[in-house]
Amino acid sequence: MTLDQYREVADRLLVPFVDAAEALGLTPDGVSVIAFVFAGAAGGTFALAGGQGPLWLYLVASFFVFANGWLDLVDGALARSLGTDSKGGDLLDHVLDRYADVLIIAGLAAGADAYALGLLAVTGVLLTSYLGTQIQAVGLGREYGGLLGRADRLALVGIVGVVAFVLPGDIVAGLGAVELLLVLFAAVGHLTAIQRFWGAWSDLS
Repeated sequence: MTLDQYREVADRLLVPFVDAAEALGLTPDGVSVIAFVFAGAAGGTFALAGGQGPLWLYLVASFFVFANGWLDLVDGALARSLGTDSKGGDLLDHVLDRYADVLIIAGLAAGADAYALGLLAVTGVLLTSYLGTQIQAVGLGREYGGLLGRADRLALVGIVGVVAFVLPGDIVAGLGAVELLLVLFAAVGHLTAIQRFWGAWSDLS
């Protein structure tokens, strides 16, 4: 959760974007949907880039990922600015975030033809999120602990898209930048899920 410590800086940078969204008459839910569209575009573009598409598509996919992450901040800031924070909006945002994670990781896996790694990566990410909310459901409060939060993951995906453009071949042990990222997500995701479970289990025992 490295990037979460810069939340105050991000909030200041969000001001012009929130003002623009208000001027356009966008709602927080509308911004969440637009962010999700960018995630879908990122996943599709990663799949094309890793297949027969030109390498510059990796840069396009990285832009889409960063747009998804930024708009994911804008929707919350807009809701606070308009005073329209709601449980329904929070639910929609979280559901779309999970589907966005799936689409982006699926696109990475499809482009790299690494479906087993993709499965391990996406289940790790989803189980991390699930354990956070399940721990809250049993009365222990929302759990955000772990090495990589969503902001960190999106930043890494965007950076790896640039690396894949610059270094399209294998980097370590026959794995390219995308495959290495999927290995990281799989390992860290499942370790974080286990860490959260064990901590909660200990608290409940």
